[in-house]
Amino acid sequence: MMLREKIIEQCLQAMKRDDVKKELKHLFHPVIDMIMQEIYPYIYLSVVFVMISFLLTLGIFVLLMRTSYFIPSHG
Repeated sequence: MMLREKIIEQCLQAMKRDDVKKELKHLFHPVIDMIMQEIYPYIYLSVVFVMISFLLTLGIFVLLMRTSYFIPSHG
């Protein structure tokens, strides 16, 4: 086994321990909170765009149904 593979294996074994997992969660919690605070406006903006898109699609569907109701089909 090469030295690199041994180091990777030891790191993976260390990551499987519960105390290391808890420490990593504790370490990254503020970073994740900061990232979430930065992207919240973009999430809200995306939701607004999706809702507007849905309403426009629904309006187009209603207009199509209304106009196709008055046009007799030839069949």
